[in-house]
Amino acid sequence: MLTTKEAIEKRRSIRKFKDESVPDAHIIELIEAARLAPSGCNAQPWRFKIVKDKEIKIQLIEAAHNQTFIGQAPVVLVCCADVSDYIDGSASGIQDLGKIGAVEDNIVNIICRNVNEMKKMSISEISPRIAANVAIAIEHIVLRALDFDLGTCWIRALEEDKIRDIFGWDENIYPVALLPVGYPDEYPVPRKRLKIEDIIID
Repeated sequence: MLTTKEAIEKRRSIRKFKDESVPDAHIIELIEAARLAPSGCNAQPWRFKIVKDKEIKIQLIEAAHNQTFIGQAPVVLVCCADVSDYIDGSASGIQDLGKIGAVEDNIVNIICRNVNEMKKMSISEISPRIAANVAIAIEHIVLRALDFDLGTCWIRALEEDKIRDIFGWDENIYPVALLPVGYPDEYPVPRKRLKIEDIIID
């Protein structure tokens, strides 16, 4: 099994997949990795739709601006946020943290006020806050996938409304990203990265 450092260094965005199915047990392990991710106030707003059906994948391709490689992957995870659960979970989560003394009372009060404000927000206003939490869970999946020699690729270029329509979801479910998962049929060289000194602010 890879160390965390090895997984980070090995990870690539994979856009070519072998025609080979992924065991269900591996997919469950990926979802388990997401389940254990941290989230603000322990709200855990992430929700995942596991897609293997070819016809559904074709619809996802269209919703993702015709990125056809999505259809090559044996599995596509539709990574979403549950808006109402995020709001309710933030409120109950911060109160639980306050009760055990993990956060101070003034922080509990601030978060509770923020939650009340969020209840007045539109989906477009609140979605970036939620997406940040879901993104952490997705990256857990991306790194865990390497333990099974699986490749993944973040896809954020998508039309949320079209994805909702595919599955009959209402606005409470916010699609954050698509994540094709499968055995790589390519081995990209490392992409250019900024130097450490370029990303540290003086």
